[in-house]
Amino acid sequence: MAMAAPLALLSVFLLLAAHSVQSSFPYHGFNDTGLDLEGAFVLKPSGALRLTNRSHNVIGHAFYPSSFQMFDQSSDSFPNVSSFSTTFVFAIDPSSPGQGGYGLAFAIAPSTQFAGADSGHFLGLFDSSNNGNTSNHIFAVEFDTVNGHDEERNTKGNHIGININGISSVASKPASYSDYGEAHEHDLQMDSGDPIIAWIEYDGPNRMVNVTIAPWKLKRKPTKSLLSRRIELKPVLKEKMFVGFSASTGDKTSSHYILGWSFAMNGPAPPLNYSLLPNPPKEQDSLSSPPNSHFKVFIAVISVVAILGILFLAFWYRKTWQTERLEDWERDCPHRFHYGDLYTATKGFKSSELIGIGGFGSVYKGQIHSTGIEIAVKRVRRNSGQGMKEFAAEIESLGRLRHKNLVNLQGWCKKKNDLLIVYDYIPNGSLYSLLYHPKNNYILNWKQRFNILKGIAAGLLYLHEEWEQVVIHRDVKPSNVLIDADMNPRLSDFGLARQYDHDEASHTTGVVGTIGYIAPELVRTGKASKNTDVFGYGVLLLEVACGRKPLESEQFILVDWVMEQYESGEILKAADPKLNSVYEDEEMKMVLQLGLLCTHQIAEARPTMTQVTRILHGDDQIPAVDGWACSKSYSKFNSRMTEVISATSYRSSSIGDISSSSIDAGR
Repeated sequence: MAMAAPLALLSVFLLLAAHSVQSSFPYHGFNDTGLDLEGAFVLKPSGALRLTNRSHNVIGHAFYPSSFQMFDQSSDSFPNVSSFSTTFVFAIDPSSPGQGGYGLAFAIAPSTQFAGADSGHFLGLFDSSNNGNTSNHIFAVEFDTVNGHDEERNTKGNHIGININGISSVASKPASYSDYGEAHEHDLQMDSGDPIIAWIEYDGPNRMVNVTIAPWKLKRKPTKSLLSRRIELKPVLKEKMFVGFSASTGDKTSSHYILGWSFAMNGPAPPLNYSLLPNPPKEQDSLSSPPNSHFKVFIAVISVVAILGILFLAFWYRKTWQTERLEDWERDCPHRFHYGDLYTATKGFKSSELIGIGGFGSVYKGQIHSTGIEIAVKRVRRNSGQGMKEFAAEIESLGRLRHKNLVNLQGWCKKKNDLLIVYDYIPNGSLYSLLYHPKNNYILNWKQRFNILKGIAAGLLYLHEEWEQVVIHRDVKPSNVLIDADMNPRLSDFGLARQYDHDEASHTTGVVGTIGYIAPELVRTGKASKNTDVFGYGVLLLEVACGRKPLESEQFILVDWVMEQYESGEILKAADPKLNSVYEDEEMKMVLQLGLLCTHQIAEARPTMTQVTRILHGDDQIPAVDGWACSKSYSKFNSRMTEVISATSYRSSSIGDISSSSIDAGR
């Protein structure tokens, strides 16, 4: 028993010590303080807290993240409001001297969120519908720089007020202070931009609010308070409350700063070490140095000369633009960029910004400085008429297409030998890179792969069936599929695309594409169609499911190998081993069989993209097709196709002449 009493006393002491730590804090700047900020932010590295900048009609909140116990629990029957004290240093920097607004407030509120609160006179705490309502439970001390609430116009204000549940003050007084032993008060202009120290104290037992201010240079608290008012806060405050600051602007604006802050319950706030506080950043005043008449004349002359120069340049540029010969496709296509803007955006097409390269040219990452938007710029090689043809085809095809699974064309630029196409920047690169050259050994899981396959199918369905004309892509492969930040696919590179009316047959001729994705009938007839796109998509289905390239050697053809597994009744052996069998068996079987159906050597046996989409979404079953399992003849045809193509010099969308190396080149 002798040890029990000391242990109990020690426990009480530790509890009180912990409580005292949680009930007070000093902030000398606000770096890494964890304040609950909304609209406000901390300036680095100084640590000054900026509640608002000089924008019109903005609100800034900064509150301590934890609530405080506001009632004295020592009285069980009738707990009273506890005493509290706060000291802070603020600065208000107006847009021009004497023309700022609307001030800031120290607030005690039941929440750090003020839904629907208005700017201007309401200081980000109230709005016209709840102003004055007792349900607000807000105590505030406002440092107001604009008068005029409920008046016809805003006039200059420079006062401090105590507010209960609304913007109308229960007590207020012009901002001033009196030093030790002085009978008169000194006016203190709060929106001078200079730091001002404020003390707010509430004496719980006596129910007395005291507010005192002093200029930064004084660095001590005056003996006489500016405002003293007896206020019963028990009906106003709740048991748990948050403390912090709110500020706002309106038609008049100021930057509002808090430089240091201390707060305590049931005792004086910890003193601030003013030498540790950040200085308020000085912003350039629009009227900080009033010009004399000569300076005004000088400015006026310079302005006139500048305006005339701009008009001359605009006239010259317009004349130059109009005299440049525009082809038909240029007149109906999207935004034309200025070459200088793209040159700047890509840092002069610097090698460090290069994100892709191939037979078409190079792709650079860039950023439009005026908007901050990231872009991808494809620089097409204009080494022949073919380069120009593909450039025009891509702009004409993609310029009017809009679908979530197609890359978005932003615009283009043509200057002498530079042909530039501008797209949205797609952060995760190509599907080819993710499959074969992933960063940090990242492996696409089956859910991601299945979602990508459905997205590509949706894009092709839009091209084939849903747009105003039929668009055949003619180069469907993983390196032409880009993956966005949400792992959704975007079909890209429309340099080989062709379009025609829905009620017409395709007249497109010429064997183009990449070895391994070219349909058999294309080699025989040279005619591209929706069926040839379906064939390329079928190879892509198998490639994504198996994690293997269409042609890995003269002996390995992916389509034939998957067919062998299908015929042996063990088609799941074709699944990518990197998936570690983590997939839905039925989905994997369906994708592999659909890939075989889409790559059927008979074009008419292949499904349409409408049927493909329905199968992928489980709306239809894979149909039975006679002659599907014909791997031997198919293998012979593939070998013959490779020989025919290798003996010709057809154009590839990847690296020039079609060859098996284009499989590895990617984008």
